[in-house]
Amino acid sequence: MMHGGRGTRRRARLGTDLTILGIVGLLLIAAIGTGGVSLYQQFYSPSAFVQRYLDLLASGRAADALQLPGVSVDLALLEGSGIDRTASEALLRTAALAPLTDAHITSEKSDDDAYTVKAAYTARGVRGATTFQVVQDGWSGITPNWRFAHSPLAEIELTVRGADQFAVNGFAIDRRQVSSAGVDAAPLDPLHLLVLTPGVYSVTVDTAIASSPGVSVLADTPLARTPIDVQAQATERFVEVVQQRVEEFLTACTTQAVLKPTACPFGLEVQDRIVDAPKWSIAQQPTVAVVPDGANWAIPATDAVAHIEVEVQSLYDGSIKRVEEDVPFQVNGTIAILPDGSASIRVGSPEE
Repeated sequence: MMHGGRGTRRRARLGTDLTILGIVGLLLIAAIGTGGVSLYQQFYSPSAFVQRYLDLLASGRAADALQLPGVSVDLALLEGSGIDRTASEALLRTAALAPLTDAHITSEKSDDDAYTVKAAYTARGVRGATTFQVVQDGWSGITPNWRFAHSPLAEIELTVRGADQFAVNGFAIDRRQVSSAGVDAAPLDPLHLLVLTPGVYSVTVDTAIASSPGVSVLADTPLARTPIDVQAQATERFVEVVQQRVEEFLTACTTQAVLKPTACPFGLEVQDRIVDAPKWSIAQQPTVAVVPDGANWAIPATDAVAHIEVEVQSLYDGSIKRVEEDVPFQVNGTIAILPDGSASIRVGSPEE
């Protein structure tokens, strides 16, 4: 009887041990499953794929971002999505990227064979959000590969007035380098520039002739076209140069010993006969301003005063008198920037 009791206790203990082992096994399976799900979400999910892309942008690795599946620069593929077929790839580089911080995934949603992944971030102090479409792109062993269903590239349609040289996020560009027309690029033709999204793109002008504060845009929608219009203003140095050239022009006009100097904005009409050659001088030079005029510049009409000294003989009684007179006039002009960067200044009068 005692042997039977011990056997019963052993069987009970064995049953208990097996039950515990079973529970431990289930817990291990659950832990492995939970770990697998966590590993998948962190490294192999559609969200992980998008996060990797955003991390590459955040670290300035533009070339690596372009290598991710679906980030295509094949314009033949992008053109069907509304991207201009002549769009330049000049901004698809590290030097043209603005800082991207706090980039993280906010949601992932399955829709048939595609996934919609939403992300939030801060781009140069601006909070933004972008939605990406991701689809499976085969397998690597037991883990899925992913690609963007629609490229995260976008286009900036840029018009820069008053300058051929400008910078995007500090990256210097000449319009003739990025225009499909090359050296024949018209000053006001929009420039089509591919950009990586999301990102802030700030356009500035800083040349000897023209300058502008930054005009910024947040490119946050893949395959979208965003227009930017930048109007440069004349620099103080440029205005000083134009002022000097206008004064030199008017002074040269005073060397013509005639009542109406040729191609000059001032002159005097008299009814009597001229006894000797007139002597001109500029009593008050104009204060010149330089304002944008389409792709070029203009000098708005401004007041000036010339002074003439001349002796005339009356046709009525033959008497001779000396005329000294201030002659008010206005001067304006146009300024064209030539291909070599020099300025062609034409001075005239408003009546011309």
